Order: sequence, then structure tokens, then C-alpha cells
Amino acid sequence: MSLSPGSSSSPASPSPSPRGRVAVTGAGGLIGSALVRSLRADGHDVVRLVRRPARGADEVQWDPKRQYVDVAGLAGCDAVVHLAGAGVGDRRWTEAYKREIRDSRVLGTAAIAEAVAALDVPPRVLVCGTALGYYGDTGTRAVDESAPAGDGFLPSVCVAWEEAAAAAEEAGIRVAYARTGLVVAARGGAWGRLFPLFRAGLGGRLGDGRQYWSFIALHDEVAALRHLIDTPDLSGPVNLTAPEPVTNREVTAAMSRVLHRPAVLHVPAPALRLALGDFAHDVLGSQRVLPRRLLDSGFRFAFPTVESAIRAAPF
Repeated sequence: MSLSPGSSSSPASPSPSPRGRVAVTGAGGLIGSALVRSLRADGHDVVRLVRRPARGADEVQWDPKRQYVDVAGLAGCDAVVHLAGAGVGDRRWTEAYKREIRDSRVLGTAAIAEAVAALDVPPRVLVCGTALGYYGDTGTRAVDESAPAGDGFLPSVCVAWEEAAAAAEEAGIRVAYARTGLVVAARGGAWGRLFPLFRAGLGGRLGDGRQYWSFIALHDEVAALRHLIDTPDLSGPVNLTAPEPVTNREVTAAMSRVLHRPAVLHVPAPALRLALGDFAHDVLGSQRVLPRRLLDSGFRFAFPTVESAIRAAPF
């Protein structure tokens, strides 16, 4: 059974392959909602995990904080895609919110891993969405999946996040860790906050602008997740990021070109630290991450450059 989209240019195009049943956590988020639309458009049966009582056959109740999952609702699933977690950039990083960021990922992942491991007939694959935060600040050094974890809060969260899926691996389920970069989308996510600023002529570089941003178009993110589901020999960490990381200066110039707006302003590092607290370290940090395993497995990016990803974002 294949869950790959019908063509590399349109995840929503008709698929000639047999249909499958897929469970998705975080289905209401930027990536999850796009993935659900893509799968359903191809005729796949999608079950969304929700934190309230289920209202239909296409919903399964779960509570990540209590590590509860209605296991029966996952029966018959060919794949489970776990994308849920508190937004890293949604609030200032107080100690309480840092605990929420960590717990939402670690407890939720452990709950899903234990649930799929408990099934009489487990899914073929668990795709666990993690993040390029695993590598920490890499400066100008390019890294791939062979690089060790970095130092700091987000790397420590990512390590614990991936370790929390141990129950699924021990049950013999193929587990792929989708370490996702900055998703380029006009609405939602970190990039979605840039579009209104640049459209208003208020965009500009952050700090000195030399930090690398590893990005991926939303279209390619969805296609890559489906590729992970569908590629039997892909397990462990896989970087979901475009093959050409760019600096924040280059992002600023590309946004200015695409949106036809000036981008002469910039936010100095001290102002970012004052506004964002600890999160400023990651905004100003540099991540030059390459998708080696994704490319080696035959995946083709529809929007490999930052300008093409930005142009595709409104659609």
C-alpha cells in the first residue's frame, strides 16, 4: 500500500494506489491540517486525535497530559503521524511555558508510542514529528542526520522527545523522526508572522542577519511526511528541510522581492532578547541543516529554494 501523493507537484492529486487508514495528532495545526487535507483528497481514511470526546468515527479521544489514548480507535491504522505539541514561539519562554513545551512533546509521544505498541495489529509505521532544534546552533557549519545533539533547552527537549517513542520501537514498529525546519506558509507557524510585516513594509533582518535558516515549503513538508510513511527503509531521524539553507539576510531579500516591498528595517539583537527572553537565542541562532537521508531516499523537492517556497506559500 502506498500513501504517496499522485505526483510530486501536488500532494492532493488523485492516487492510483490502494487507500490506507492513517491517524494524525496535531491535525488542527498548520502541518497537520495540510496533511489531513492531502490524505483525504487522495481517498485515504484519516482519523484525527482530539482532546475532547470523539464526535464521530473519524475522531479518537486522547489526553497527552494524562498519557491517555483511546487505543481501540487506532485499530486498523496503517500509519500514525504524531505532530502535536505546544508552539515553541507562541509565548515568551517562562519556566512554566518551557515545562509545557517539553511535557506536551515528551508525554504526548510516550502516550502515542505505548498506544500503538499495545495494539494486536500495530501500524506499519509511526512518524513522529520532531524538530531541527535537535542540532542547536550550528553556526556556518552544515550538518546532517549524523550530527550529535546540540546544547541548550531545545536540543534537550528534542532528545527526550525522540526517546519517548521507545515503546513503539521496542514493539517492532518502524519509527521515523521527522526533524522539521521552519515551514514557509503565509498563514500559521513562525513564517506566517513574517508575511504581514513584510506586506506592510515593516520587514527586515533579525540581528545581524548572518544566521542560517533551514526552511521547507508547506507543500514539501506534507509530501515528505507522506514519503516517510511510504518508504519502508526510512527509520530514525530524517531532516525535513530544503536542500539550500539561507541566511536571514537572504530571507529578507527574497521576501522583499516576492512581495514587492522595501525591507530596510532590522530588529537589533538586544531588542529581540528584551521582547522574547530565552527564545531570542533560537531566533538569533544559526542552523545550517541538510536533508541528506531524504534526498538519498529519492525524495524530490517541488520548491527547493527560499524564493520558490515563498512564492508558493499563498497557495
